[in-house]
Amino acid sequence: MARIGVVLLNLGGPQSLDDIEEFLYNLFMDPYIIEIPLRGGLRRSFARLIARKRAEKTKHYYELMGGKSPQYALTISQASALERKLRQEHDVRVYVGMRYFKPYIDTTFETLITDNIKEVILLPLYPHYSRTTTLSSFEEWNRVTKGRSGSMKVTRIESYHDFPPYIDAVVDRIQTTLKRFPEGLRRGVHILYSAHGVPVSVIKRGDPYQKQIIETVELVSRHFENEHSLAYQSRVGPVKWLGPPTRDEIKKRAAEGKRGLLVVPISFVSEHSETLYEVNRLFRDEAMAAGVGQFEMMPALNDSPKFINALAQLVKGKFPELNRK
Repeated sequence: MARIGVVLLNLGGPQSLDDIEEFLYNLFMDPYIIEIPLRGGLRRSFARLIARKRAEKTKHYYELMGGKSPQYALTISQASALERKLRQEHDVRVYVGMRYFKPYIDTTFETLITDNIKEVILLPLYPHYSRTTTLSSFEEWNRVTKGRSGSMKVTRIESYHDFPPYIDAVVDRIQTTLKRFPEGLRRGVHILYSAHGVPVSVIKRGDPYQKQIIETVELVSRHFENEHSLAYQSRVGPVKWLGPPTRDEIKKRAAEGKRGLLVVPISFVSEHSETLYEVNRLFRDEAMAAGVGQFEMMPALNDSPKFINALAQLVKGKFPELNRK
């Protein structure tokens, strides 16, 4: 059997404070993220200007997180756990390819060639499909491998937002986090699902992201009697984004007298600034100031056994031979 390589695709993040500007530059150079009619040198100049300004504003976030994004280490941990699980019975290697920082997708592709990988499965660490994440990573793969992949067979997993093992992993994480609340308060805790926002214009062009987020929330919430709601975070720029904003939803629930609030970062499978800083620091402080008695954030799935099992099942579903012992 030909050796199989699994590539976990993720955004990436700065690995030191000095990396922040480069990371942001790569982000703003992506036409799927910043949709402006600029090409070539004009776009590079624009991206460099915005990255320089944003780097100064965001430096504080990373200082609070230890001087770097935790996403690289967490993604490596996910890859290692998945490889251990798959290699119990099969010759499978798991790699990491980042969209906006090292290890870049082109570097990962070179490693696949060196390792003589013949079959590849691209597995985005984005459960919900969006052109701003999944498609952007796939297109970067296409760009760096064009005319160079030879006989390498490539299979893509586009989304797994309703995949039962993934839903089970989220439910398990929520159940564990709910235990932080006093037993008598748990049933009254409001569960707020917070997804990363995207511009409304992206959804209007047919992007399924919002629909898939709603479907995930519906599937997960069936396991709980708690009241719940859905909001979106991490807006950038003056365009209209999906709403309501998470911080507005928090204030609304506080005004209703909710004593317990559990925020579930539903579109995030590994921690980074949007969870550790935006939710667990900024939103936490605002919630407590607004009168919430106890605020908790569900930790991202990271390398939890149930999530790694879900990823393994996705891989096996694409390669039936892996199910044969």
